[in-house]
Amino acid sequence: MAISERDIEIIFERLRSGVVPERGLEAFAVGIDQQRTEIQRQLQLAASGEGAFKFLRGGYGCGKTFMSRLAVLDAQAQGFATSFVVVSDNDLHFYKFDDVYRKVVQELGTSSCPRGALSDIIDRWIARVEDALIAGGADENSDDFDSQVQQRMEAELASLTGGKAPEDMARVLRAIFTLKQNGEIVEASALLSWLSGSENVAASAKKVAGIKGDIGSREALDYLQGILEITKAAGYKGLVIVIDEAETILRMRHDVRGKSLNGIRQICDAADRYKGLLWLFTGTPEFFDTNRGVAGLQPLHDRIKFERVGGFANPRQPQLELKPFDASRLKEVALKLRGLYHPTADPANLVRRITPNFIEKLVASATAGFKGDVGVVPRQFLRQFVNALDLANEYAEFDPIKDLGLSDLNSEEQRIQQGLPPFDTEPEDVQGYAPVEF
Repeated sequence: MAISERDIEIIFERLRSGVVPERGLEAFAVGIDQQRTEIQRQLQLAASGEGAFKFLRGGYGCGKTFMSRLAVLDAQAQGFATSFVVVSDNDLHFYKFDDVYRKVVQELGTSSCPRGALSDIIDRWIARVEDALIAGGADENSDDFDSQVQQRMEAELASLTGGKAPEDMARVLRAIFTLKQNGEIVEASALLSWLSGSENVAASAKKVAGIKGDIGSREALDYLQGILEITKAAGYKGLVIVIDEAETILRMRHDVRGKSLNGIRQICDAADRYKGLLWLFTGTPEFFDTNRGVAGLQPLHDRIKFERVGGFANPRQPQLELKPFDASRLKEVALKLRGLYHPTADPANLVRRITPNFIEKLVASATAGFKGDVGVVPRQFLRQFVNALDLANEYAEFDPIKDLGLSDLNSEEQRIQQGLPPFDTEPEDVQGYAPVEF
């Protein structure tokens, strides 16, 4: 597997900060073959024109964000557009579909445009419309060619969405095309912001397209379907939307929680309407299994409940379980990262000093106080491990086990290792002991 120096640099820079890297994840992914296979199955369903949803279930430290970001990378590599949205209790409430739409469109990405890809997607679609007209005999140099393009765009959007695309969407797309043709990029960008769900577009910019107001909650999902169909018409297989940290909903007020959970239910119920769209939600068992969360909304719970049969969980059910890390899996990740680490000019020296024995001791140290539960501390462990790699690379005299306090020698053995006597000498020691009568 080839990975660029830039991706390697980003991997370690993100791990130093305790966050999941945006790319290069496959280089140190371990123990998730079953889960990755199921997500590949979901991607194949979406690529074949099905609408689908999946919920990634796991406790803190199980790798939900890692798995969902890896799914985004896999989807982009297979020709999908993607959007990665983190739930916030401040500006993303799932019963407000305009909130959902705005976040999804603002985070649109592709393999060639990691974020803010709406403009590029629309340009690719328009280019295909033009190519189709030319292939059909239209003269691209004729005075009415742009008018033909606009008419074809509107007809295609109506056909693709079954006539459900809002009229304002068609107006804005026509205006964006005209403005770009005239070199009025700033004005076109303002309308792109409006189409992305922004509520801060000047009235003068809207007037150019003949529209008023902003995209509201009622029509937001119709706009999303329009964006989905344009994305496919631009040459992408479909769209993958990740909604990460859905458990954040649990921190919201009771009424907001209920409405947000019902919004998720509506999305699941309408999934088959959005051909080529895969929704991926991540959440903790508390989010799914308590009455404060999904279990408290019976219609949603009935649709996506998690079940075991004889201790086995079917990966094809709506919830896909992610297993906690264990010590051996964390050690395997560390060894992969050691193999990736690139600043060192002497990799053999790094291998000699950052040993499997050191890694095992670091795992034990990182989980101290958690009764051996490795699953809750992978980010903490990886930060410490990358720090050890950096120190070993920077300082020849750095001893990972000793300097990180991981030695299993007792206090006397540690003193001998340092060239000291086993015990501190006291003044009385030189005089010996006075006889004692018993």
